[in-house]
Amino acid sequence: MTYLFLALSFALLMYGGDFLVEGSVQIAKKLKVSNLLIGLTLVGFGTSTPELATSLQATFQGASGIALGNVVGSNVANILLVLGVAALLNPIDIDIQAFKRDGLFLFLSSAALIGIALFVSKISFFYGLLLTSGLVFYIVYGYFSEKKSDEEIPEEERSKHATLKNFAKVVFGIALTVYGAHLLVQNAILIAKSWGVSESVIGLTVVAIGTSLPELATSIAASFKKQNAIAFGNVVGSNIYNALFILGVTALFIPVSIPKDASLTGLYAMGFVTLLLILIGGIFKRFNRLTGLLFLALYGVYVLCLMG
Repeated sequence: MTYLFLALSFALLMYGGDFLVEGSVQIAKKLKVSNLLIGLTLVGFGTSTPELATSLQATFQGASGIALGNVVGSNVANILLVLGVAALLNPIDIDIQAFKRDGLFLFLSSAALIGIALFVSKISFFYGLLLTSGLVFYIVYGYFSEKKSDEEIPEEERSKHATLKNFAKVVFGIALTVYGAHLLVQNAILIAKSWGVSESVIGLTVVAIGTSLPELATSIAASFKKQNAIAFGNVVGSNIYNALFILGVTALFIPVSIPKDASLTGLYAMGFVTLLLILIGGIFKRFNRLTGLLFLALYGVYVLCLMG
């Protein structure tokens, strides 16, 4: 029965990612913004839903190690695993002008999270408000800096019916990917705990990979559809949401304690891979298959170091 649920979860993830990408591309046209911005906002937010649910639940249950480890581990997994697989399937070209903006916000959001975690023992309401305010600013700035008022949209895509249909595809796609990820995570946590693995390591690996599965499914679907802007924007957007929104919103409800154990190792790893992504994107303006292999190899080393 477990293997049946496992197969079902993968099917849900793949179909969900397909619906999400298809609907998002059409919404980008309707709103007169780029696929990259939709990937950074709508898709990024949607695929980050499992991280939000997991972090809130873990914090309310007093398992802050899982809450923080989930976010940090997911950001590492998004860059090394998700972007690695996407680049391996189909090399990703970078819009350098947009990347200057989004790379900067990615760096600032990661630096803010690392700075707070290193210097305070809890992410309090004040810090939660600071993080969520940063995200609101990013979304508003991104929208007004990219709106393309002169682009012609086909008549059939302007209709209210077409818009509702595409939003329905996005919501349905998110629902499928989130539930598919839930099926995988539920069983993986039980197995990890039976092996005596600590909360923080579970958060950094098992939970992080599980909650990154929607990003992985969406990026794979985007790569197959040659929508690389969405594949890349999904990763960058999800990481910004994770750092600013997931922990920010969680801290608005209840302070998030910062355990001084494996979570710190994860924070340093997150900082390193974030800088690596920015450097490769900024210098080479492309994530090719060799980059994908490098990222996947680094992720394997990262997981082995945590488990060892």
